[in-house]
Amino acid sequence: MSDLGDLIAPGGVVFDLAGTNKRAVLQTLSARAATLAGRDAAHVTRVILEREALGSTGFGAGTAIPHGRLDDLPGIVTVAAKLATPVDYAALDGLPVDLVVLMLAPTTAGAEPLKALARVSRALRDAALCGKLRGAASAEAFHAVLAGDRRIAA
Repeated sequence: MSDLGDLIAPGGVVFDLAGTNKRAVLQTLSARAATLAGRDAAHVTRVILEREALGSTGFGAGTAIPHGRLDDLPGIVTVAAKLATPVDYAALDGLPVDLVVLMLAPTTAGAEPLKALARVSRALRDAALCGKLRGAASAEAFHAVLAGDRRIAA
């Protein structure tokens, strides 16, 4: 089971996101992250798209971890989504993506964001966990799987 509950609050879940392409998905998730962070959605979207232009954050098996850094952000802000329909993401393995975890971190943060990215990456490489996330019937169940709450996620 995953234990990402400290990184992804229930308000950070976007369930059955109906994005038609990578850009639309990233815009929706950036807007949610911006709301949680109290930042401008257009700026957050720009930061995420600029990072994505350096190389796809789709790392395989239908998963992606877009990320970026913002000035004056008090801590890491993370948003997770299950897409209603997988989208072409230019992922490393060429497969479409349907599970996305977007992460914002302060520009001044040291190793903490890298450790958080590594935790999310490890979790999303777990095929059983991804199967449970894809099988979640609600935002609450999706978050419960992410947080490792066996009572709700079952």
